[in-house]
Amino acid sequence: MSSPKEILSLIESFENTFDTFQQSLKKNMDEILQNLTTLWQKIKEEQTDIEEIEETIRQQNATIAELNTEATELDNTIENLNGEKEELNSKIVELKGTLERNRDEIKKPEFELETLNSNLATKNEKISKKEEEKAKLDEELLNLEQKEKKIKDKYSEDKFEDLEAKLNDVQRRNFFTSFLIEHSDEDHPEVDIIATILMKGGKANLDDLKEHLTVPPIMAKRTLKQLSVKGVIEFDENSGKISI
Repeated sequence: MSSPKEILSLIESFENTFDTFQQSLKKNMDEILQNLTTLWQKIKEEQTDIEEIEETIRQQNATIAELNTEATELDNTIENLNGEKEELNSKIVELKGTLERNRDEIKKPEFELETLNSNLATKNEKISKKEEEKAKLDEELLNLEQKEKKIKDKYSEDKFEDLEAKLNDVQRRNFFTSFLIEHSDEDHPEVDIIATILMKGGKANLDDLKEHLTVPPIMAKRTLKQLSVKGVIEFDENSGKISI
């Protein structure tokens, strides 16, 4: 039978062991909570990155769709040119037969033959150029697909820096536009025109611009020419396109 002293010693040993267990349990729980907090923050950051990557991929897919449309148009153009080439070849064969049958009148068919050969060479050159364009488009499509794969594998900080710079530029432009409209004197057509162009994102069409100006159309066109000469804007009188 154990003595009271031994029993007390056992109780103290149990209490020490229990205290040590509680401290260890609390420490482990604190570490688990901290790890969970860190993990949750990382998950939120990864989700943001994934959303940005998905948007970039969507834009790349739109570009790929446009390039595929251009490639299809080039295929159709090449097919049409090949059809014209076949027609020219048929005419050449017919003219060669005519030359054999009509040697006395050889000059006229010979001239036509030279013309057709020249046209054939031109068509071949056009076909070669279109095929080169098609090859470049195919290469660009491949590059875009590879770029899309890289974007999926790794997030690009340079892209976000560029987007941030563009955002700052848009904010700066909007501030300048608002300030110009608020503080400008409407009696000056130059200010009215520039402010209206800026409100349209820096690009406009003459007919559309006239509807938003307070000055007469003749004065507006004359003012646009003056601003173009000064290098403030670019104004194409034939197409009516205006840009700053």
